[in-house]
Amino acid sequence: MTENILLKPFKTPYNTAPFSKIKNDDFLPAFKQSIANAKAEIDAIVNNPDAPTFENTMEALEFSGEQLDSISSIFFNLNAAETNDIIQKIAQEVSPLLSEFSNDITLNEALFKRIKSVYNSKETLNLSPEQQTLLDKKYKSFSRNGANLPDDKKEKLREIDKQLSQLKLKFGENVLSETNKFEMLITDESQLSGLPEGAMEAAKQLAESKNKEGWLFTLDYPSYIAFVTYADNRELRKKITLAAGSKGFNNDALDNQDIVLKITKLRFERAQLLGYKTHAHFVLEERMAKTPEKVLEFSNDLLEKAKPAAEREFENLQRFAKEVDGIEQLEKWDGAYYSEKLKQKLFSLDDELLKPYFKLENVIQGAFTVANKLFDLNFEEINTIDKYHEDVITYKVSDINGDLVAIFYTDFFPRAGKRNGAWMTSFKPQSKKNGLNERPHVSIVCNFTKPVLSVTKGSTTRKPSLLTFNEVTTLFHEFGHALHGMLANTTYPSLSGTSVFWDFVELPSQVMENWCYEKEALSLFAKHYETGELIPMDLVEKIKASATFQEGMQTLRQLSFGLLDMSWHGQDPSKITNVKAHEEEAFKNTTLYPEVAENCMSTSFSHIFQGGYSSGYYSYKWAEVLDADAFEYFKEAGIFNKEIATKFKNHVLSQGGTEDPMVLYKRFRGKEPQPEALLKRAGLI
Repeated sequence: MTENILLKPFKTPYNTAPFSKIKNDDFLPAFKQSIANAKAEIDAIVNNPDAPTFENTMEALEFSGEQLDSISSIFFNLNAAETNDIIQKIAQEVSPLLSEFSNDITLNEALFKRIKSVYNSKETLNLSPEQQTLLDKKYKSFSRNGANLPDDKKEKLREIDKQLSQLKLKFGENVLSETNKFEMLITDESQLSGLPEGAMEAAKQLAESKNKEGWLFTLDYPSYIAFVTYADNRELRKKITLAAGSKGFNNDALDNQDIVLKITKLRFERAQLLGYKTHAHFVLEERMAKTPEKVLEFSNDLLEKAKPAAEREFENLQRFAKEVDGIEQLEKWDGAYYSEKLKQKLFSLDDELLKPYFKLENVIQGAFTVANKLFDLNFEEINTIDKYHEDVITYKVSDINGDLVAIFYTDFFPRAGKRNGAWMTSFKPQSKKNGLNERPHVSIVCNFTKPVLSVTKGSTTRKPSLLTFNEVTTLFHEFGHALHGMLANTTYPSLSGTSVFWDFVELPSQVMENWCYEKEALSLFAKHYETGELIPMDLVEKIKASATFQEGMQTLRQLSFGLLDMSWHGQDPSKITNVKAHEEEAFKNTTLYPEVAENCMSTSFSHIFQGGYSSGYYSYKWAEVLDADAFEYFKEAGIFNKEIATKFKNHVLSQGGTEDPMVLYKRFRGKEPQPEALLKRAGLI
């Protein structure tokens, strides 16, 4: 019998995952064996005859299950970026096993007894701040997950967790299937009026790849967003908008309504079982915000400031649409289209005008240059590292002395096995063990327009991937998360990199977006893909001037998502029977467009029903306060000021979750963040 490659040390460059040698059949046996191995490591801790100490209990627990963590990272990252029916089937089988194993640890009385013993003697142990944080977090992870419950309630908790793990997976699979299912084939070229050449070429190429005549549009983000932003045909914009907005809401085999109700009720039941009022109370105890009341106060305060601006902006847009095309009532499928036209009119700024200056390779290089100027990082593309798809590019990241900082994977184009959106993840965390500083393997995944081949007069040319400005900021955002992972320098993997409070994790990502608006940064990489000409400075000024365009509406939109999240998780959901009706009630203070009966956001709101953002969606806005305040500090001294950058690196990026985030932030900034910086930047004051 051949050995399972996932269960052996990876004899690869930098111990990277050997993707090309892993077979789908390897996963299930590897999971089962590594769970058994991890259980044996836990048993060794529990059965240690020596009295419990920080080293033989807390550190031993922290470094247990490394093999299982590695396999899980590889598998679930593939399930998000390169999935198929087999992987999805394995995920359904594996998730309950992992949930059960997690419960086996947190509900292990003998283990908790040892942890409690160390925790109760912590005042006498002379621990470093990081060790104190690890002890507190481990103790809380047990007490907050049922370690103090009687046996019958522990069993109930196990059952809930098992169900939740399967429901969340099913939710995500349905959303992906809905995204892949929709195709809008257009055979009459006149119906493409308004669309940029690049979008048409990509649609033609997609149609050809599926042996179809014409132009094919899908719900993949680049395809969808180009169509709703530029297509003059209002009926077709409506068609694709309704398809995007009704994912999981079609009363068919892929419907998510029942799953949403089940997930929220199980989460509430779980929180109650653990002694918390609601799921939000449970989650927010371990966030900067601390309570649902604080989140709602924060959100409603911003809402009060943003709503008048949003309503003015919406009236302007409505008036503009009527002047231009006689539109009596602005609908959701009109928003992006007329906003783009109004932006062009006000600022003479067209995304299509900007795209030639944002060739993907140049933008990546720009992000690397910014990171080099700020943090002394060097990025070198290497081809000796195994990839899970041919689109992936791999880099070796090193510091000023040439020492390895991280391995970095980038994966930028949509495909059938990849979920929509953009995210950062890792295949291996940073940690220090046995005198070695293990460096992380970090990845960013996006969905940008692929390079296209265009044929004119018999000659074929390859048009590179050209990004909209919004995609440029998305790339910098995910790269900010990646820097948080790469520059990690902590002892314990569970406190490393992005393992921080959820409402702090968006600070490094959102602060990086600011460089995209600065002339000094844009001049490093915004060059015309054909002529090499630097982006004209009048365009840079227009980008800056347009940065606050419809900021009130954007703020209202983000707040509406956060308030919807809190409405599902900050109360007892047991009386909610109609997902759509509940959603309309949650949105009532933030609605600008007429309600669309066929659409429902909750049924495809993967952030909160599949990802980790339940009771945490507000954190995007929360972190904006931090990032606006932090960037203000940079601007005062110069956006490439080494002293400020080093402070940010040493006190924020490298520290992970080793201390309370506000302590880290104040160490960097010298004071608490001021919300005025955000309101000023957004043009709301």
